[in-house]
Amino acid sequence: MATASEAAAAEAAAPEKKKRAMPLWLTITLAVVLIGAAAGGGFLLMHGKSAPGAHGKVIKRPSGPPHFLALKPFVVNFQAGQQVRYLQVALQVMSHDPKTLKLIQQNDPIVRNNLLLLLGNQQASTLATETGKQQLRAAVLAAIRKVVANAGGHPKRVAAIYFTSFVMQ
Repeated sequence: MATASEAAAAEAAAPEKKKRAMPLWLTITLAVVLIGAAAGGGFLLMHGKSAPGAHGKVIKRPSGPPHFLALKPFVVNFQAGQQVRYLQVALQVMSHDPKTLKLIQQNDPIVRNNLLLLLGNQQASTLATETGKQQLRAAVLAAIRKVVANAGGHPKRVAAIYFTSFVMQ
């Protein structure tokens, strides 16, 4: 016969039962739900249809046909080594939102000033390449978007800039 102290020692020596925190089926279900929620949130962020804007308003992306605004041609001179060269550029602004184009028209002196400064600081060797022209186009788009943002508009509604004439002399 075993004494009480031997029985207690035998219980202490026996391995303790491991406790399961959560059943396997519950863990898998939670993982699937979390992945689905993350995918849904990512979809909403990427498409932005229900994402609130800066002031808590829902920003709708304008749809419909593109509208164009032709700006008066720009003529600037710039240095090309020891020579003075001229650049004449005509461009059009594209947006799907006519209100954005009207905002650009209302701020035409600011747009023209900023673009003249930008165009006058270009290098002839850079503008001679297609890559240089594409970089200039991106810089012009950024400059116009900045004016639109400062005027209280939505800068992303300025969709693109297109050169309709590009002459270097």
